[in-house]
Amino acid sequence: MDWSDLQNFWQQIRRKKTGPTWPPGKALEYLIMRGFELEGAKVVYPFEVHKQREVIEQIDGLIFWENFVALVECKDVRSAINFDPIAKLRNRLLNRPSQVIGCFFSMAGYTEPAKILAEHLAPQTILLWEQYDIDFSLKNRYFCRGLEKKYQECVMSGRPDFNLIELLTDE
Repeated sequence: MDWSDLQNFWQQIRRKKTGPTWPPGKALEYLIMRGFELEGAKVVYPFEVHKQREVIEQIDGLIFWENFVALVECKDVRSAINFDPIAKLRNRLLNRPSQVIGCFFSMAGYTEPAKILAEHLAPQTILLWEQYDIDFSLKNRYFCRGLEKKYQECVMSGRPDFNLIELLTDE
């Protein structure tokens, strides 16, 4: 899919109208990874990690862009994400080199406790992306630069949930 196709696909995802071709959640995973790929990142689409023939992790994707390496988690659910899935991603990061960060994409946002607790995950960094961040990134072809901006804001303010729409008021 190109940028135009992704825009149309995004509307289908938002309306929950991706049809039988896309199992639940897989459409969002593809859209996110393809957006980063179109912007120039090297990506690894969803994969499983095996140990002794057993699946021990299901990874929604990996992003390699400039000096960033990010482990991706996507949730296309109707209710706000609580802290448990974020903690699960943090545990996956503990198994990887310290420079790897997490990017958590949620269609329904995050509970307030999840946002507060996400601020205290050091040394792991997990950047929280919401529907409006995805929308902004699609419209402005801003996935990789959005990753960089969210990371910079997290370093400066400790906020892992910087809203990319705030860029419109800053510039």
